[in-house]
Amino acid sequence: MAHQPASGLYETPPPTLARTRGKFRLTVNHPGRALPEHDDHGYGPLAAVVESFMDPDTLISMHQHRNEEIISWVPAGVMRHDDGDGNKLVTDSEHVMVMGAGSGFWHEERTLPDDPPLRMLQIFVRPHSLDLPPGIQHEPVPDPVVGEWRHVFQPAGDDDDAPLTVRNDAHLYDVRLGAGDTVDFPAMDGWDTYFYVFEGSVEVDGVAFGKTDSGLLVDEPDAAAAASEDTTMVAFLLNPDAEITRQGTVGR
Repeated sequence: MAHQPASGLYETPPPTLARTRGKFRLTVNHPGRALPEHDDHGYGPLAAVVESFMDPDTLISMHQHRNEEIISWVPAGVMRHDDGDGNKLVTDSEHVMVMGAGSGFWHEERTLPDDPPLRMLQIFVRPHSLDLPPGIQHEPVPDPVVGEWRHVFQPAGDDDDAPLTVRNDAHLYDVRLGAGDTVDFPAMDGWDTYFYVFEGSVEVDGVAFGKTDSGLLVDEPDAAAAASEDTTMVAFLLNPDAEITRQGTVGR
């Protein structure tokens, strides 16, 4: 059984898993590593947040995923997706993609020679059940408003306002902050929040978090982030007691 954490803010140790495959590089962030004695690298439905880099003219050839929800969040640049169902999609700052791998889904990713270098997050959510029907969502997202959280995805079946869904108890929000801005984290009774600073720096409960730093808020409904410079960050609102599967191709 996982260690039951006390309330508070937990800083995530620096990631220890990184891979370089030619012009494709990635660093894997595991939210469960924030907790001492926690026996799971993930935290509830959130298995991993992978920071991925693709140089121009890069191809990640056709491959299969199973039993995980893979979200591509691209704040700048473009990620080009082809799949076994014939979809040809471009994910950029105006669109987000959710690939529900379920019982099996084949896809490839690429950048073209004249595309800019790509830095993005690929997020791995554990579904509530194995071998769900596979499918893809690719939707426009509202323009960001500085200082306000933008709701990106929510659990399937929720009647909230996010444009995309995942098949477990997880929400994603992102925010752009100017230097000196403060914003309260998303909160829900019984749920916890994992956050990742993509660019810039913030202070949370007196602790500084810079670019690529992350932390976990357990039972801290009044926590806020104060930006010390222009900042882009994401926050995941998670049900730590959700039913989860552990047979994803990557996230597990």
